[in-house]
Amino acid sequence: MSDFRVFETREFLKKLDKLSKDHARIIRSKLDEYVYPQLKKEPFFGPNIKKLRDYTPDMWRYRIGRFRLFYAVDTDEGMVYILSIDFRRDTYR
Repeated sequence: MSDFRVFETREFLKKLDKLSKDHARIIRSKLDEYVYPQLKKEPFFGPNIKKLRDYTPDMWRYRIGRFRLFYAVDTDEGMVYILSIDFRRDTYR
């Protein structure tokens, strides 16, 4: 299969916008350099990727330092939907 495409949802962009300028800049840099290239090639497996249990449809999280990026994958469309990003401490409450 060819590479997946990445789509940033409105919710994700709002969350990114609410972060401090420094955090947002660091996150954007990591997304462009590491995260998106990895998700385009292989969105299901990697050292920072974990499938979340008990979610329908299936969801994954990508660890970026103190942040967690949440996404869903549509294999039929070849699309990775970036849903949300949060500090780890706020994520699992």
